[in-house]
Amino acid sequence: MKTTFLTIAAIVVATALSAQEKPKMMLPPLTPQGEGVGINPGRVVWTHAQGAINWDKNASEEWYADQWVDPAKCDWLMEAALVNLTGKDTVTESWKALFSSFNERKGKGREGYRTGEKIAIKVNQNNTYSKDNEAELNASPQMVLSLLHTLVRDVGIPQEMISVVEPSRHITDALYDKCHEFYPKVRFVDQEGGQGRIAATYVADAIPYSVDNGNLARGLSTDVIEADYLIDMALLKGHVGQGVTLCAKNWYGVTSIDKDWRKNAHNNFDQDRNGKPKYMTFVDFMAHKHLGAKTVLFLVDGLLGSQFVSGPATGMWKSEPFKGAWPNSLLASQDGVAIDSVGFDMLVAEYGSTLPDINYGDAYLVEAANVGNAPSGTVYDPERDGTPVTGSLGVVEHWNDEHKYSGKGIELIYVAQ
Repeated sequence: MKTTFLTIAAIVVATALSAQEKPKMMLPPLTPQGEGVGINPGRVVWTHAQGAINWDKNASEEWYADQWVDPAKCDWLMEAALVNLTGKDTVTESWKALFSSFNERKGKGREGYRTGEKIAIKVNQNNTYSKDNEAELNASPQMVLSLLHTLVRDVGIPQEMISVVEPSRHITDALYDKCHEFYPKVRFVDQEGGQGRIAATYVADAIPYSVDNGNLARGLSTDVIEADYLIDMALLKGHVGQGVTLCAKNWYGVTSIDKDWRKNAHNNFDQDRNGKPKYMTFVDFMAHKHLGAKTVLFLVDGLLGSQFVSGPATGMWKSEPFKGAWPNSLLASQDGVAIDSVGFDMLVAEYGSTLPDINYGDAYLVEAANVGNAPSGTVYDPERDGTPVTGSLGVVEHWNDEHKYSGKGIELIYVAQ
């Protein structure tokens, strides 16, 4: 499938938050740290298609229903993100470039996808309690389907080599039915299995963490460990405790946490409330050989967005360029630090200091960008194999009040339909 898009390097102008509304940050705007990752290092693509979702919150709780979501616009969001991320002309060429770039970084040579290799897509279904559909915000079925289209239809990857995984929660009927209809051989792995889903299993002690992390879950999903490539597909949400939940936090869902979320530890997820650098668990997730280091593509599904981690999406966005509509956006990057930095900035631009626990919420990004010489003094070695992580996991930077970056760190490409 040949799909060519125009790259637009214009960045929208934001409605500036007043000084009292701005949360405290570890890093001032336009002061990048770390080293960018990717074909175009530090590049984050932000695609935006008004009308991709037109959910009327007052009319229906079913935000995921086809009556509210335009699948063609979802396809455009995904395809435009891929070609602008790589600079290639087509989705097929873009995926070839992503696989080749990833394998070269891993010392495997400039090889593309090879027959028999497995891909696991980690979605965010955190707000689920069974396989029944939820009014609360979870992964968008249509956006997951758009991603599968690019892998199966445009690249020709066998369906049975792809797994959509949410090992700690449930894959709801809305997501499963939508994707299974098109791709019946794709594997769907969730907490309990049944109804076409496969029950998750775990490898014990696969993530012992860089420090003694108390009773935090140490097992990792077997599907994630056995995958050759991961795709981290997070959501655009705030989160109590650490301010945001984006790609780094999404990995918590592949650990062997208890089925009863109330029993699960969140050790060292939250930053120091006075801005003092400290060990951050998210950095271990980002650096682990079977998590961040195995990720070929990071995505943030921003069809909807929310101030809070649980409950329905909190309301249409007032900041530019949304103009009172839902975000209707997708972020894509090869750089797990850079994409979370942009997602962080978008959430702060919309919600400011009303995001729960947002002050110094960028602490994990600063640690990750400087992982080999972390501000906290932590020696990061998430596998505890005696080989510390060196260098940088990616580039962190905050935009200014005009949504512009310095040009020396994050490269944000905004593409509107």
